[in-house]
Amino acid sequence: MMTSPQRLEATIYGHVQGVGFRVFVREKACSLGLTGYARNRYAPLRYVEVVAEGPRSALEALLSYLEQGPRLARVQRVDVQWKSATGEFKGFHVR
Repeated sequence: MMTSPQRLEATIYGHVQGVGFRVFVREKACSLGLTGYARNRYAPLRYVEVVAEGPRSALEALLSYLEQGPRLARVQRVDVQWKSATGEFKGFHVR
């Protein structure tokens, strides 16, 4: 049974900027065949925003990577929203 693509919107808090987090996310997302983006955000706190689309199983794998982060990161919290995919992305990019 084919399942429709889903969308993961994640906000990652902690020591997640200046540690290669966005590049780490892009590498993991591309290896999982996902599309979307990762970008730094600054208000009210410094955090990383990730929007990814693809199969639920691949998105759940990406989420487990987000909860760990790269070696120098210290992830404190990941807020997640699940939505229907829009199909708007071509590839996965750092913004």
